[in-house]
Amino acid sequence: MPKFLVTRWHGMHQVWSFVLMVLMTLALSWYEWLLGLIGLLFTGSVLVYTILAERAFRRDLESYLGTLSYRVKKASNDVISELPFGIIIYNEDRAVEWHNPYITQIVGKESVIGCPLTELFPTLQQAKEREGSIEATVGSQVFELIFKPKERILYVKNITERWQLGKRYDEEKLALGVVMIDNLEEVTTGMDDHQRGTLLSKVTTEITEWSQKYHIYLKRLTSDRFLLITDQKTLKVLEQSRFIILDEVREMTGEQKIPITLSIGFAAGAEHIIELGQWAHTSLDIALGRGGDQASVKVGARQSFYGGKTNAVEKRTRVRARVVAHALRDLMKESHNVVIMGHKMPDMDAIGAAIGVLKAAQLFGKEAYIVLEGVNPAIDKMMELIREDERLAKRFVTPEQAASLIVPNTLAVVVDTHKASMVKEPKLLTQTDRIVVVDHHRRSEEFISNAILVYMEPYASSTCELVTELLQYIHERVVLDIRESTALLAGITVDTKSFSLRTGARTFEAASFLRRNGADSMMIQRMLKEDLEEYVRKAEIIKHAEVLYEHVAIAVTESGRKYSQLLIAQTADTLLNMTDILASFVIGERADGLIGISARSLGHMNVQVVMERMGGGGHLTNAAAQLEGTVGEVADKLKQVLKEIDAEEGLFE
Repeated sequence: MPKFLVTRWHGMHQVWSFVLMVLMTLALSWYEWLLGLIGLLFTGSVLVYTILAERAFRRDLESYLGTLSYRVKKASNDVISELPFGIIIYNEDRAVEWHNPYITQIVGKESVIGCPLTELFPTLQQAKEREGSIEATVGSQVFELIFKPKERILYVKNITERWQLGKRYDEEKLALGVVMIDNLEEVTTGMDDHQRGTLLSKVTTEITEWSQKYHIYLKRLTSDRFLLITDQKTLKVLEQSRFIILDEVREMTGEQKIPITLSIGFAAGAEHIIELGQWAHTSLDIALGRGGDQASVKVGARQSFYGGKTNAVEKRTRVRARVVAHALRDLMKESHNVVIMGHKMPDMDAIGAAIGVLKAAQLFGKEAYIVLEGVNPAIDKMMELIREDERLAKRFVTPEQAASLIVPNTLAVVVDTHKASMVKEPKLLTQTDRIVVVDHHRRSEEFISNAILVYMEPYASSTCELVTELLQYIHERVVLDIRESTALLAGITVDTKSFSLRTGARTFEAASFLRRNGADSMMIQRMLKEDLEEYVRKAEIIKHAEVLYEHVAIAVTESGRKYSQLLIAQTADTLLNMTDILASFVIGERADGLIGISARSLGHMNVQVVMERMGGGGHLTNAAAQLEGTVGEVADKLKQVLKEIDAEEGLFE
């Protein structure tokens, strides 16, 4: 019996009671011995009764506690056996030591003692032992595994019904999309109303049949734009099909001089319907900004792209160039000064475009500066030309100097990139709300979202071409000196590989304007001349190139040797000139320690998609990426990406 119970009922108070009774009996016997004797007998009787009562109390209490203990043990065993979830106790080797009957119902065996946990739940092979929960599938059932590593206990809960309900909820969420015929005006130019109507009817019928096949609600908004309403389950199916409607419409209109292409923007996973609609239109804008003929899908934070296999059709109009030029002119007039930035490791296109914007600002009497941290081999010879003109050379400032020049009314102009992370000093963009973006790259998921003016034309050959057009409309009388016009023409020349790639009628018009303003083509040729030592190093890289998929050349430089980004890019260009090579990739370690990849193609492969999966970007025929690691690791990753793309949709168009 617990001591506290004995003390409570038969403790010192009982002893003192008997002592008191004995003393009172002795006192009574002093006066009357007969009464004292009777008192003594009474006290003895009470003492005997108390002892017997204490023993009976002990027996009854022990009997009750024994019965209660038995009932509790029996109840606990019954509860553990009947629990609606499983309990597993495992050892240091993660093998089962004990489990309740619920586990046998799950695995269909009477006992799994000694079995490894990974055998019962294969999902655990990839999971580390940590406190928390993991979902695991056994047959058609889904279970939540809750680990208690310190006690080495695993709780197993059947969440199949909850999981199915959650899956159904996600699948039935609304998804909105917009389909646009992105080159209707260009295709139908010169057609009469009957021909235009017939062609449009064929495309509309194809889109309608596609929507009916996938049970999508289709509503025509304008002659070239359609609204799509479906759920996330169907959207996943569309992504798995890689939006085959893009290829079907292009192939169906292949007999046209310019095939019709579609751009699709889809969105799902937003909290509110208004936000979902905004996402859908933003996705369409991104698809169009990347050159069209592709689908852009935004599901929550994920942005995915499908298609984009064809070269973009030039469809810029001078009207847009004039409108943007006038808007830029007004912004410059209202600004205190202008700060111009290109991307990290700038090339001739970035520097040439920056000089063009600098000229525009000077036309309105504004102080303008170009942010440049250092000279790299790609612009070394161009900077030598610029240093000859002290007036132009002093306009180049370091990022630290630029930070002191920025005031709230400063206009920041970003050229040849639309990613804040690609700018040499992203902090400068946070110091002013007046930001302008001029770029010719296909739009990526990352974007300078707070720009008040964006002039992005993926159909242009270069940013220098865009800036040259803006200069023609930004001021009534624009006169460029030889160095300014040569720098702009050099940017166009480099990005078009001497007017052999991505050139349109507007490219030659811009070049013609620059030539009229004194651009020196011989000076450009001197800029582009190669050093003999560099040429030998380029030949050494090409010597180790391997050809995959019959038409893809991959060259990997020696580990530990550093190469300039310019040399890596030039090697990729040279590889593309080889017979039967449709795409080239050159991987080398740059001077800054990063591993650079330059990708080139003749248009049969979209190297932009490849580089985006590697963390970079660019154009359909010209892209790049910079990664951390070794050249071997990056080469293996590139080969894995090519393998995935080949399995999904094929590498070549």
